[in-house]
Amino acid sequence: MKIKQLIHEDFLNYKKGSMIIGFPTCTFKCEKECGIEGMCQNSTLAKEQDIDISYDYIIEKYLQNPFTNAFCYMGLEPMDSFEDVYELTRRIRKNDIKDDIVIYTGYYEYEIQDKLEKLEEFKNIIIKFGRYIPNRKSRYDNVLGITLASDNQYARKIS
Repeated sequence: MKIKQLIHEDFLNYKKGSMIIGFPTCTFKCEKECGIEGMCQNSTLAKEQDIDISYDYIIEKYLQNPFTNAFCYMGLEPMDSFEDVYELTRRIRKNDIKDDIVIYTGYYEYEIQDKLEKLEEFKNIIIKFGRYIPNRKSRYDNVLGITLASDNQYARKIS
């Protein structure tokens, strides 16, 4: 699979220590809707080289780290690489890893209902929904245990 980044330990994006997998594509829908080019926090990440990595390598590194208790799939936009999201999730569960998988998406629920239905077959899946909208108030999200950038964003455990 191709990714933009792999962060072995992160303590900022979820209430549990997490491994961050940065997915490689995005339509930059947030920027297009608000009309402000380059405002996305992932704009610089988009310019980075793609990394070829195996599902097995990600799982192996995760299992070797005693400080990670969740996976976070993040920017660019995981749902724009859904085949890899699904396959990585399937392999994580096949390895009997029951830890949370948190997927950060800028999509709204109604835009990705078909993908959500497929992910519901797995346990402990949490999705952060909603686009970043500049100049909106931030809000604390109880599901994630962090403050999100826009008050229209929220997380929900789907399974």
